[in-house]
Amino acid sequence: MMTRTARNGAARTAAARTMPGVTAGVAASCLAAVLLSACAVGPNFVPPEAPPVSRYTKEKLANPSAANTIRTRQGGSADQSFVSGADIPAEWWKLFHSKALNRLVEQALANNPNLEAAQASLRIAQQNVLAQKGTLYPSLNATPQAEEAMAPGLQLQSPLQNQNRYLYSLFTPQAVIAYNPDVFGADRRQIESLEATTENQRFQLEAAYLSLTANVVAAAIQEASLRAQIDATKKVIQAQTDVLGLYNKQLALGQIAGADVVQQQAALALSQQLLPPLEKQLAIQRNLLTALAGRLPSDEVAETFTLSALRLPTKLPVSLPSRLVQQRPDVKAAEALVQQASANVGVAVANRLPQFNISVTGGSSAVRLAQVTNPGASFFTIIGQATAPIFDAGTLFRRQRAAEEGLTQAQAQYKAVVITAFQNVADALRALQADAKAVAAAQGAEAATGQSLELIRKQYTAGAVNSTQVLIAQQGYLSALVTSAAARATQYADTAALFVALGGGWWNRNDVAPPPPEKDPLKFL
Repeated sequence: MMTRTARNGAARTAAARTMPGVTAGVAASCLAAVLLSACAVGPNFVPPEAPPVSRYTKEKLANPSAANTIRTRQGGSADQSFVSGADIPAEWWKLFHSKALNRLVEQALANNPNLEAAQASLRIAQQNVLAQKGTLYPSLNATPQAEEAMAPGLQLQSPLQNQNRYLYSLFTPQAVIAYNPDVFGADRRQIESLEATTENQRFQLEAAYLSLTANVVAAAIQEASLRAQIDATKKVIQAQTDVLGLYNKQLALGQIAGADVVQQQAALALSQQLLPPLEKQLAIQRNLLTALAGRLPSDEVAETFTLSALRLPTKLPVSLPSRLVQQRPDVKAAEALVQQASANVGVAVANRLPQFNISVTGGSSAVRLAQVTNPGASFFTIIGQATAPIFDAGTLFRRQRAAEEGLTQAQAQYKAVVITAFQNVADALRALQADAKAVAAAQGAEAATGQSLELIRKQYTAGAVNSTQVLIAQQGYLSALVTSAAARATQYADTAALFVALGGGWWNRNDVAPPPPEKDPLKFL
C-alpha cells in the first residue's frame, strides 16, 4: 500500500517537497496498469463456421412441379420451382398477393404486445452494456461530512486553541476519485458477456418478429382452408337435399321404397354433422387472428381469407446452405450465447488473479465552516492497493470450471440448433415436393368424382342405377372436395414454412425502430 497525506502548514510544506516523487510513482503505477490492461485472460471468441455441406437433401434438389401446370378450383397454379441462391424478401408474405393479409400483418407488427416486450428486452440489454462500460473509467464521488465531537481530556490535547474546551464541530468537504485498472480484463470480459446477451436479445427480437408474421400467415391460410371445407360441405348438403326431395317425390309416386328415403336422410344428417365442428374451428381461428393483431375478441379483425384470394408463390428462393447459419435468428441467438459463455470463462479466470485499485481523496477539514476554504485546511490522500486471493477452499477454481463447462454446453446447444435449422429447411423442401403431387391428385379426384356423381344422378333418374350408388357417389365427391381444399391449403402453409425456415429475410428489413432518445441531463451521475 502507498499512502501520502498532507495536513496544515508544516505537513503541507513537507508534502510539497515530496510531491514530485509521489506523483511520479502514481503515474508509473497507472501507466503499468494501462499497459497490463491491454491483455484479457480467457478464450477469445471465434464465430463457428458454417457446416461444410452444399445442399439440404441427400440428392440434388428437384422442383416440386409434378402437378403438370394444373390450375386448381381454389385459384392459381400448383406448380412451383426452386431458385437456388436467391434472396428472401423482408416482407415475404406479400408474395401471396393478398391485400387483406398484408394489412393484417401490418396491424400485428404495430400492436402485438409480445413483439413490444421483445423490443423492451433488447433495450434492457443495451442499457446493461452501457452501464458495465462505466466500470472502465474512474469514478468521482463527493462526500462532504460534518460532525460534532468531544476531544479527550487529561494529557491529550484538544484540536481547539482553547485547551479547556473539549466539544467542537468538524467540517470536512472532500471528493474521492477511484479507479480499478482492468489489468487482467475481467471488466472487459464482463462487457463482452453483456454485449453477447444484447446480441442474443436482438435475434430473439428477430425471432419474435418472424414467429409473429409466420403465425399470422399460417392462421390466415388455415382460415381459408376451413372456409373452403365449409363451402364444400354446404355444396354436398345442398346436393343431398335436392336428391332427398327427388326421393320423396318418387316415394309419393310409389316408384321407390321407404328404405331409400331413410338412407338418403341418414347421409344428409351425417354431412350436416360435419358443419358445426368446422364452424367452431373457424370461430376459434378468427379469435386467433384477432389476438395476433393485438386486439380483444370483441374487436374482431375485419379481414377474411379464402384460398381463391391467395396466390401461390411459384418461384421459391432457396438460400445456399453456407448462408443459412447467418440467416436463422435462432442460430444467431445461439451463437451469441456461445460468446457469452466464452466471456464468462475469462471473467472466472480473471477473478483468480490479483485485483488493483487506485484512489485519490482530496478536500479540507476545519472546526469552523468559514475556514474550509483556507489553504491550510486542505489535505489529500493517494492510495494504491492490490488484493490477491491466497486461500478460498477452491471456490474460484470451481467457478472457473463451471464456466468452462457452461461454454461446452453452449457449444453443444449451438450445434443442435444448427442441425434443427437444416432439418427445418429439408422438411419444407420435401413437403413442397409432395404437396404438388398431392394437389394434382386431389384436383383430379375432385374432377372425377364430380363427373361421376353427375353421371350417376342422370342414370338414377333414368332408372339405370339404384339409390345406393348415388349415396356412394355423393360421399366420394364430398371427400374429394374436402381433400382438395386441404391439399391446397397445405401447399400454401408449407410454402410459408420454407420462407420461415430460411430465416424470413430479416436482414433486408428497413423498418427497425430507433431507440427512444435519452432526455436525462444527469445520465453520467
